[in-house]
Amino acid sequence: MSAGEQIAALELADNSISAIDVFVRQGLKSLKEFSTVDGWLDGGLLDKHQLSCYELAFCTAELGAAREVCRYARDAGEEDSLSVDTALAFTAEAAASVLQRLVARATDLGLDITELSGLYCDSTTGVLRARYGSAEFLAAIGAAVTERGSSRLPTLLNEDKEMVRDMFARFGADVVAPVAEKIHRHDLDIPDEILNQAAELGCFGISIPERFGGLQPDDRDDSLGMIVVTEELSKASLGAAGSLITRPEIAAKSLLQGGTAAQQETWLPRIASGESLCAIAITEPNFGSDVASLGLKATPVDGGWVLNGSKTWCTFAGKASLLLAMARTEPDPSLGHKGLSLFLVEKPAAAGHEFRHQQPQGGVIQGKAIATVGYRGMHSYDVFFEDYFVPADGLIGEESGRGKGFYFTMAGFAGGRIQTAARATGVMQAAFEKALSYSRERKVFGSPVGDYQLTQVKLGRIMATLTASRQFSYAVARMMDEGTGQMEASLVKLFSCRAAEWVTREAMQIHGGMGYAEETAVSRYFLDARVLSIFEGAEETLALKVIARNLVSNV
Repeated sequence: MSAGEQIAALELADNSISAIDVFVRQGLKSLKEFSTVDGWLDGGLLDKHQLSCYELAFCTAELGAAREVCRYARDAGEEDSLSVDTALAFTAEAAASVLQRLVARATDLGLDITELSGLYCDSTTGVLRARYGSAEFLAAIGAAVTERGSSRLPTLLNEDKEMVRDMFARFGADVVAPVAEKIHRHDLDIPDEILNQAAELGCFGISIPERFGGLQPDDRDDSLGMIVVTEELSKASLGAAGSLITRPEIAAKSLLQGGTAAQQETWLPRIASGESLCAIAITEPNFGSDVASLGLKATPVDGGWVLNGSKTWCTFAGKASLLLAMARTEPDPSLGHKGLSLFLVEKPAAAGHEFRHQQPQGGVIQGKAIATVGYRGMHSYDVFFEDYFVPADGLIGEESGRGKGFYFTMAGFAGGRIQTAARATGVMQAAFEKALSYSRERKVFGSPVGDYQLTQVKLGRIMATLTASRQFSYAVARMMDEGTGQMEASLVKLFSCRAAEWVTREAMQIHGGMGYAEETAVSRYFLDARVLSIFEGAEETLALKVIARNLVSNV
C-alpha cells in the first residue's frame, strides 16, 4: 500500500468512526431525555436503562480505541506498513461490533433501525468492513506476523521511554518470568529476589517525584512512563510483578494530593525506595465498588484514632508494612463519601497467607489470604481491625484532611485504571508471543498450525486488538500528563480488560489441548486476565456509574 493509499484508507476509517458515532450520540441523547427531570439528570431513572448504558459505554470505548490506533498508524505507517493494516483491521472489526450493539438496542434507545442498518452497506462503513474486515485481509496480517516471527510494531516512544521499557523488559525476562509459573502453581509469596531488584530499579518510585527519591520529574506527571513499565512487568507475570507499581502509585498520589509536608517527607522516600511496601485497604465485604458507603469506623482517642471493622480484597496486605486505609471518621451516615478519611496504618511485614499483630495497648490487626484461581503472588486478604491504634499524624492531612479521603484517592484511582489497561496489554503481549511461537512449531495434518487461514485470522485479530489497546493506553497516559483524561482512563480500562479475556482465550485455543495444561503459560495468562475486568473498578460499575453517567451528562 503506497503512502497515498494509506492516507486514503485511514481517512475512510475515520469517516466510518464518525458516521457510527452519530448514532452513539443519538442514543446518549435519548437516555438523557428519558432520565432528566426539571433540567436535572436523575440517576434513579438512568438506572432503569442499565443495559443500554452498558452497551453505549462499550461502544464509546471501542470507537475510542479505533480512533487512537488510526492516529498511531498515520505516524507509524512510514516505518512499518503493517501498523496501518493492523489499524484498519481493528477499525473494521470495531465498526461491526458497535453496529451490532446499536442494532440490538435500537428500540430501547429510540434509534431508527432502518437508518442504522443502512450503515452496514453505505459508502464508508460498508467499504471499510468489506475491504479491511475480510478473512483475506485479516489472514494476511496473521501470515505477515508469522513470517516475521515477531509480534512487535513500532512503539513511537522516545529514546528515554524505550530505554526504560527495555530495562524493565530485561528484568521481567531474567528475574520474574523464570519463577512466575512456580509462584502461580504453588500460590507462593513474591520472592524477595524480585522485590529487592525491583526496588533497585526504582520500580516503587515511578509515580513519586525526584525530590522525594522517586523517578517522576518534579515539574510534571509521567503516566506514560508508568504504563510502559507496568506493561513489561505484567508481560513477565501479572501476579508476581504486574501490580508492584499500583499500590505505591495510589498511596503516593494521595499523599501528594492531601498529605502534610511532614507526611510527604516521611513516607514518600520510604515508599519510593521500597523500604515501606504498601497495600490499599479500601474495599469492604458489603460494598465492593460503592466506596461512598464504606463503614470501617475510625474513632478519635487521645493521641490519635482507633480503627474497628474489616476490609476485603486488600492485595499485598501481608508483606506490606503500610496500609492506606479508608475509614469513616464522621458518624453521620448521611455525609456519604464526605465522611471518609484516609489513614496511614503501620504493621509488621508478614510472609505467607495469614498474619496477626497485636499492639502493646491491645489493638489487633489480622488478615487471611483469599484463595483465588489466578493473580497469585501478592495475595489478596480479608483484613480485620479491632481497636487498632493509629497516631494523629497517620491521618492524611491530619485534622484538615478529615472527610477528604475520597477526594485524595481519586487521582490514584484514575492512575490505577490506566495501569490496569497496561497490565491487560502486557498479559495480551505475553499470550500473543506464546501463541505465535506455538503456531509456527506445532504441526497438524502435516502443516504448521500457523499456515491455516483460521489461525492466521486469529493472529491477525489478536495483533489488531493488542495494538489498539497499547496505543489507546498511551494516548490516555499523555492526556493525564496534561491534566485531563480521567474519563478516558475508565474507557481504556473497560476496553483493554475485556480484550485481554478474549486474546488469552484465543491464545489457549491456538495451543489446543496443551493450552489447558497447567505447565503451559497461556493457561496462567487466561486465569490472570479474568481478574482485570473486576479489580480497580468492576466492569459494570465503570460502565454504569462512571462512563455512562458522564457521557449522558455531557452529551
